[in-house]
Amino acid sequence: MGGYPSEAMLIFAPRETSSGETRVALVPDTVARLVGKGMDVALESAAGAQSGNPDEAYTEAGAGIVTDRAAALSDADVVVRVRKPPSEEVDRLKEGCVHISFLDLFNEPGLIDALVQCKVSAISMEMIPRTTIAQKMDGLSSQANLAGYTAVILAAERLNKIMPMLMTPAGTLSPARMFVIGAGVAGLQAIATARRLGARVDAFDTRPAVAEEVRSLGARFVKVDLGETGQTEQGYAKELTPEQQAKQREGMAKVCAQADVVITTAQLFGRRAPMIVTAEMVRGMKPGSVIVDLAVESGGNVEGVVPGEEVEINGVRIIGLTNLAGRTPVHASQMYSANVGNLIDFLWDEERKALNLDLESDILRGCLVTHDGAITNDAIRARREG
Repeated sequence: MGGYPSEAMLIFAPRETSSGETRVALVPDTVARLVGKGMDVALESAAGAQSGNPDEAYTEAGAGIVTDRAAALSDADVVVRVRKPPSEEVDRLKEGCVHISFLDLFNEPGLIDALVQCKVSAISMEMIPRTTIAQKMDGLSSQANLAGYTAVILAAERLNKIMPMLMTPAGTLSPARMFVIGAGVAGLQAIATARRLGARVDAFDTRPAVAEEVRSLGARFVKVDLGETGQTEQGYAKELTPEQQAKQREGMAKVCAQADVVITTAQLFGRRAPMIVTAEMVRGMKPGSVIVDLAVESGGNVEGVVPGEEVEINGVRIIGLTNLAGRTPVHASQMYSANVGNLIDFLWDEERKALNLDLESDILRGCLVTHDGAITNDAIRARREG
């Protein structure tokens, strides 16, 4: 099995078990790069099947394929996945193991406690700092990028008209109008994709600083006077006051009424997503319009959205499908695997042939959640103490 077990550091990527998850944490190109540095890499059989990566491609890249998941989890020095580990698997990880994945850590206090108890060094991919040096490790942004693209494709397929303007012998067809709420990574990609399809796009964000980015993509920035707003150190929008939220809804209601498609992407890191599109605003939209709520997994931006489903209210279709990045598993896995590989590269100590968890590193201080039997992340500690 590719030299496993050996004295080299062993990285193991288990098959994802979350319902509907199609992505894999490592693709063959990343495996080959890690093996070339002297690491052993193993994957559970069929881990990459849904993302177009058969076991044979991994063995050609130098990885081992295992069928005994429990044994591999116990033997691995580093475990990498997309989703958080099932609770029953945490105590199978060996003491000192480094675990890398999305952790949903603000909603999983029991999981964090289990990782502490088992002395696992858990790295949360959603906590990678949004800095220039960490950009290539930022799994949250890479997956949000694809989610923004997928949202537009879904909307275009569900919409009862075409996106671009067409001039035909039978007359001119007006372009579809799209309103994107939230101009972060997902929102900007949604704008860019909609513009490529020929739609007329309006966009809104509580952060005035992103207005120029919106305009550079060919969209119109909708101005709503909310008073003082801003963003966190991580680049996320700050939570609005109830008065600001009311002004925001009032300012956006008219734009929603004119739109054929509304895409909402507004999320507050570690908190419930803000309710932006009310039932009254939905009633004001044209029958046949489409809403895609990208914040549905953290509570949703749209009143009436149902996680994992599509519903119709007064002729308006509200799409609450989850894991939109996973609908493009080939590229989603490719990008996430590159993020994980770059993080491992950053932590790799060539002399020791092991990961160096330097607690003075700004990147590690941001994303290392548990280490040596303690919670090491300031945001988690503050949340618990508060």
